[in-house]
Amino acid sequence: MKGVVLAGGLGTRLHPLTKITNKHLLPVYKKPMIYYPIEMLVDAGITDIMIVTGGNSAGDFLRLIGNGKDFGLSRIHYTYQEGEGGIADALSLAEEFTEGEKFVVVLGDNILEKGVREGVSAFEKQETGARIFLTEVDHPWEYGIAEIEGDRVKRIIEKPKDPPTNLAVIGVYMYSPDVFDMIRKLEPSARGELEITDVNNMYINAGGLEYQVLDGWWLDAGENHEALLQANITVARSEGADV
Repeated sequence: MKGVVLAGGLGTRLHPLTKITNKHLLPVYKKPMIYYPIEMLVDAGITDIMIVTGGNSAGDFLRLIGNGKDFGLSRIHYTYQEGEGGIADALSLAEEFTEGEKFVVVLGDNILEKGVREGVSAFEKQETGARIFLTEVDHPWEYGIAEIEGDRVKRIIEKPKDPPTNLAVIGVYMYSPDVFDMIRKLEPSARGELEITDVNNMYINAGGLEYQVLDGWWLDAGENHEALLQANITVARSEGADV
C-alpha cells in the first residue's frame, strides 16, 4: 500500500509565521510538523510515499527531507499543486503515483497519538471502497461531522450549524483507486475548491465507506496559532517533557 502526505496551502491562518514558509515546516516540539505524518505512515509499514506541496516554499521540503533517508526510506516522491484547489484537487495529483493500488492519505498537519497501523491493517482486508477515522470533538460545528445510523455513516456534514453528533472526520483517509474517478465528477464548492467531504459522501452513497473511532488523541496542528501551541505542548508531554 502507498502513502500520500498533503502539505500544500498558504497557511494564512498562521500568519505571520507562514509569511516566508509553509506551515508544515513549522516546528512541533523537536521536529518539523511534516515529520509526524511521514513517520506515522512508515510505522504502519508504508514505505512508498509521495508528498504533495505547493507555494513558494516547495523546494524547502526537498532540502529538508531529501530522499527520505532519515525515515529509513530509499526514496520519497514529490509533486506540486498549483494554487489552492482543495484537498481533493491535491489528491488527484497522486493518481499516477498510486498505480492502481489502495493508498492512505494524511493531511500534513495531522498528528495521531497511536498512529494508523490498526486502520491500515483493517483497510488491507477491506476489498474496496474507503475508510475514515472519527474522533469526538468539543466544537463539532467547526468540523466535518459524521451522522451515524446503526453501524454505518449516513452522511458527512461540513461545519453543521446543528451537529447531529460530535464525531469529526480527521485528516486521514484510505481509498481504493476508484477515488480518482469520483474526483473527476466533483464540482467546485462555494469556496471554489474540490471538497474531500463530497468524495466521502460519494462513497457513502455507493455503500463503500467504512469507519473506525480513533483510539488516542488527535491534533490538527496547523489549524491556527492556538492549535499549533497545543500540539507543541501535547507532543512534548507525550515524550516526557516537563511543560
